[in-house]
Amino acid sequence: MKVLVCISNVPDTTTKINFNDDKTSFNATGVQFIINPYDEIALTRALELTEAQGGSVTVINIGDPSTDATIRKALAIGATDAVRINSVPRDAFFVATQIAAYAKDQGFDLILTGRESIDYNGAQVASLLGEMLDLPNISIVKSLQVDGGTATLEREIEGGKEVISCPLPLIASASEGMAEPRIPNMRGIMSARTKPLTVVEPVEVPNLQNIIKFEKPEARGQVKLVNADEVNKLVDLLHSEAKAI
Repeated sequence: MKVLVCISNVPDTTTKINFNDDKTSFNATGVQFIINPYDEIALTRALELTEAQGGSVTVINIGDPSTDATIRKALAIGATDAVRINSVPRDAFFVATQIAAYAKDQGFDLILTGRESIDYNGAQVASLLGEMLDLPNISIVKSLQVDGGTATLEREIEGGKEVISCPLPLIASASEGMAEPRIPNMRGIMSARTKPLTVVEPVEVPNLQNIIKFEKPEARGQVKLVNADEVNKLVDLLHSEAKAI
């Protein structure tokens, strides 16, 4: 089985977010970047499937050379090889177009993404890929099994769970529960240095959107404490200040 896993280079979840002076771009000074956690889940499941059934796992990232460390971590976790599209990602349409352009002639049986990236939370790339490659796309998948040429996928829906059977090839976006992310061991870290990382130049993509401005949410106000026996005061505050009732 031949699997492609799409990975994003995102700020660590503990990062303090700041923007540049023009408020149109993220200030990356001093920021630690990591593999998008949902993409790491997808990568782990891909490795579990190929270890059990045979095959290869390729990771693909759209980014400049600064993302190479993140890609090498994916290789250390166990990916067979890696591809970097040599461009700074602009938006979901740009990213999906680059991945589709690379994947269309590669014969992948399975393409996995995370459900969303934790920086922009757009959750668009997998669906766009499905349209561009004319493949089935199943989103927010919590369980993925492959038997021969058929995949069985489970996802949560309102009021229960949905189980889907779908022939390969297909695209799926991974959510919590699909796999437990792996920590690279020393052997994996050493072998990652010699695994192939292919750099591909991007295809032309029209610019369909522009960011006007980023804004931080307003700082939280001070908390007012009300004694348990002052019910009338609490009701008055909820009505006059919080506007909750």
